[in-house]
Amino acid sequence: MLVLFYVLFASQMPTGAPDTRSVPYSEMKVLIRAGEITNATLEETAIVGTLRSPEPDAPGLVRAVTPQQPDPTLLPLLEEMDVTITAEAPTQVSPLYSFLPWLLLIAFYVWLTRRMMNRGMGGGSLSGLGNLLSGRGSKPTEQAQRTTFADVAGQDEAKREVSELVEFLRDPDRFQKVGATVPHGVLLMGPPGTGKTLLARALAGEADVPFFSTSGSEFIEVFVGVGAGRVRKMFEEARKQAPSIIFIDELDSIGRTRGTGLGGGHDEREQTLNQILAELDGFSGKHAVVVLAATNRPDVLDPALLRPGRFDRHVTLSLPDKRARRAILDVHVRNLPLHANVDLDRVAAGTPGFSGADLKNLLNEAAITAARRSGSDITPVDLDEARDKVMMGTVRTLAIMPEEKHRLAVHEAGHTAAAFYSPGADPLYKVTIIPRGRSLGGTHMLQENERHTLPETYLETQLTTLLAGRAAEKLLLGSVSSGADDDIRRATTLARSMVARWGMDPDIGPVDLRESEDHPFLGQQIARPRTFSDETAARVDQAVIALLNSAEAQATQLIEDHRSEVLTLVDLLEHEETLDREAITGCLDPEKAGTTIGSHTDIPSVAAPE
Repeated sequence: MLVLFYVLFASQMPTGAPDTRSVPYSEMKVLIRAGEITNATLEETAIVGTLRSPEPDAPGLVRAVTPQQPDPTLLPLLEEMDVTITAEAPTQVSPLYSFLPWLLLIAFYVWLTRRMMNRGMGGGSLSGLGNLLSGRGSKPTEQAQRTTFADVAGQDEAKREVSELVEFLRDPDRFQKVGATVPHGVLLMGPPGTGKTLLARALAGEADVPFFSTSGSEFIEVFVGVGAGRVRKMFEEARKQAPSIIFIDELDSIGRTRGTGLGGGHDEREQTLNQILAELDGFSGKHAVVVLAATNRPDVLDPALLRPGRFDRHVTLSLPDKRARRAILDVHVRNLPLHANVDLDRVAAGTPGFSGADLKNLLNEAAITAARRSGSDITPVDLDEARDKVMMGTVRTLAIMPEEKHRLAVHEAGHTAAAFYSPGADPLYKVTIIPRGRSLGGTHMLQENERHTLPETYLETQLTTLLAGRAAEKLLLGSVSSGADDDIRRATTLARSMVARWGMDPDIGPVDLRESEDHPFLGQQIARPRTFSDETAARVDQAVIALLNSAEAQATQLIEDHRSEVLTLVDLLEHEETLDREAITGCLDPEKAGTTIGSHTDIPSVAAPE
């Protein structure tokens, strides 16, 4: 089409003969006076003359553009020199020529729109529209390997919550006979990587029913109404193949509270959400269809989604504890060659806060490390290296000056000494000044037991340990550095929580004075409007500063009381760069050396990066 318009456009353009030479108008008149022009053709804006005796291989015609104002001397001059005069009629330009630029733009727009439609629809015209409306979720998702509850480890409570749905899907008539209504909408909530999608697949595998899997973002298209059409198509297919399961991942992408947008891109999302709400209301008792949805942002979901009759059952998948982490590791090591010395109980104990996806990644990194050294199995050293890599990043090769290395050793020795001598602190695992990721070093501690509440004495010990690195630099080197940046940030956050959240300041008391709160699943800070006065905020700041100054003074006193032991630890750490628990005990308490258990090769680390 574009080529056709170009041909039409080119056909309307004035063209000159190929053997014509352009000359100025004054030169044309000179040639006429000299008798060199025998014939002259008068055009609308030019004059073309035929030369009497052109030069060899030169054009026989000359052309000059005439002035805008008519020249009254031109015709008399041509008659005087006996030049044959020919006049051409004005060129008639087609009306198409004036509209041609607009036609070209319209043609390009139509071509681009058809191309986008074809890409989105996967074909042309009506068949493509069907593909666009149906989407991937309109057909049951094929599972390469049937997933069951045996593949879901560490989420026993969540499995119990959804297990009764299996009986409903297997035999819905048994529930309908007694008038029982099983929830048709189940919302799976939890941090990323806790197995929400896996649990949905396991439910479908246990019930052995068609499984329709899709993501909330797949309903959003540039064309308004396509998302709602996809929802209708998917629910229609699920009803036809009932009993069945519909799983919508990342529900928050389309289920956000309505009315927050100003039109535009929000119209398609809200229409899709309205259609989902209508489909959920359209279920009757005879429809053995269960709708599962997963999200890690339940706080932004529209309240209409969460009312009874829709997603009225909420199942929370939390981060696994030590026992659950061991069960997850047992699932993921089924096909991995582990060395006989690998103790999965120690691995589980050393990975607090890890989700199921994190544990799978840890084992994969250990397998990669074993393959890199051409090993035949995964050893405890491989797991230890993978743990450090996952927590802190890969080892960085930095050109650290001797005085900077000494300062790093002093800083980490301060952390280590405070953790070692403070009662109630978590046991030390190792200390290192080898740069990894964004940290230049780290003091690693290993929690022996899962903590669900944090006593005030334990929190004060944490503050002392965090600020002990800065205290050691100030006491042993006479100055401080920027290396305590992350320590100060974490200590300040902890001290503010003690005062403003947990009421641990006797003067302020048990009052909620938070300006932000933690997201329940993502670990992010969410701002809150201040509900207290500036005077109260100043009192909170004073209490936080007092806590931090007290913790730093306590750390300084601990290091001063054990100055010789700390200096021994600094020298050894500067020379060895990494010390395990036994080496640390040998420096800080030689009498207990050799009685501690564990070594660098069989206990995974818990990193506390600088």
